[in-house]
Amino acid sequence: MRPVHNSLHDEVAVRLREQIFAGELAPGSFLDEAALCLSLKISRTPLREALKVLSAEGLVRHEPRRGSFVAQVTEQDLDDIFPVIALLEGRCAFEAARNATDADIAALDVLHERLQKHAKARCINDYYATNFAIHEAIITLANNRWLAQVIADLRKILKLARLAQLHAPGRLDQSLSEHLAIHAALRVHDSEGAEAAMRTHLSRQRVALRELAREQKSRRLA
Repeated sequence: MRPVHNSLHDEVAVRLREQIFAGELAPGSFLDEAALCLSLKISRTPLREALKVLSAEGLVRHEPRRGSFVAQVTEQDLDDIFPVIALLEGRCAFEAARNATDADIAALDVLHERLQKHAKARCINDYYATNFAIHEAIITLANNRWLAQVIADLRKILKLARLAQLHAPGRLDQSLSEHLAIHAALRVHDSEGAEAAMRTHLSRQRVALRELAREQKSRRLA
């Protein structure tokens, strides 16, 4: 077995987190410790430490005498989280509009050109990656580490469901329009406009996920 260092369980947590986000470890699935130790070539100690990290992040659920499971994001979770993250990212957009330099705006121009290209090509995964980069850039421009820290924690949970909303009918084009509205406000340093546009963007993501869940339920009952 490999020696146990503090960095090892962090490395294991990163790998498991990536597998969860990629859907390789499906929501609700049982995390077989013996199988994971074998596949990752580690002992149980760093694995269990990694699972504690993921449990604290809300990505893994531990049940006494049963073991650990990949967390499932419920409709109630989404109803609770989206209004909060809309407020937080809205504030980031407000601060970003005040702080952005010409160079920052130019960098955002490039990202939005890329976003439009992916939307036109209907490349949802590439669109999502660029969308994520834009949100990260705005959070960085806000320059508030407390906002960034809380948002990062919430986004780990939302990442389990957020990509799905882009598959809702018409959502990709709607998302692009919302991003362009945010960017337009940032370009003219309109803090209140950027905040309102970001809050609208996040709120509509929740609406899209709700509509998608309703549609999937109807298909199952049909």
